[in-house]
Amino acid sequence: MIPSGDSIRVVHPLFQTEGGGSIPTSPLQFHVGEIHVTTAMALNFLWHSRLPNVVRGNIDRNKHAICFGAEFQDRWYAAAIWSSPVAGNRLSCDGYWLELRRFAIATDAPKNTASRVMAIMTKLIKKRFPEIVRLISYHDTDVHLGTIYKASGWKATKTVSDSNWGVRSSGHGRKRAPPVATGIKVRWEYPLDSAPVARAK
Repeated sequence: MIPSGDSIRVVHPLFQTEGGGSIPTSPLQFHVGEIHVTTAMALNFLWHSRLPNVVRGNIDRNKHAICFGAEFQDRWYAAAIWSSPVAGNRLSCDGYWLELRRFAIATDAPKNTASRVMAIMTKLIKKRFPEIVRLISYHDTDVHLGTIYKASGWKATKTVSDSNWGVRSSGHGRKRAPPVATGIKVRWEYPLDSAPVARAK
């Protein structure tokens, strides 16, 4: 069962600071840091416009999985889930690329929250995973324009229209598709410091 929105958004329900609950006026006020996957999934369920659900197993089995949250006065305003690309037909990257799987932002977050949080996450990822050479993500053209990535200095590199997007083997000779948005997507990339370069398909 998913808790109520208010209960999920409270960071420390027993230790709220004075004035907790006031709305931030700038993303510069946020503290951005690593959070547990269950918290990130719950916040994503509240806010993601297209894909509220996340396959937990894909995250738990991924050695580069990491989640971030942005909070102000003990309330969450953004959450992100990263991992190595999980669908083999999307990308071959030899473990050196990291994909932004979900990025969800509260409706009452201030303007420019996405680009501010993205910039901080990039720095934290470089420190945590120095072997990662490139960040990638996909935006669904049915509902987004890629504004977040443009504002953060990412580059659009490929348009993907694949009816088998995300299809993986069930282990019993059948194919199963995780809950993903179908249709045309654009892949965005952001290079990090030099390291062994992997080739994208």
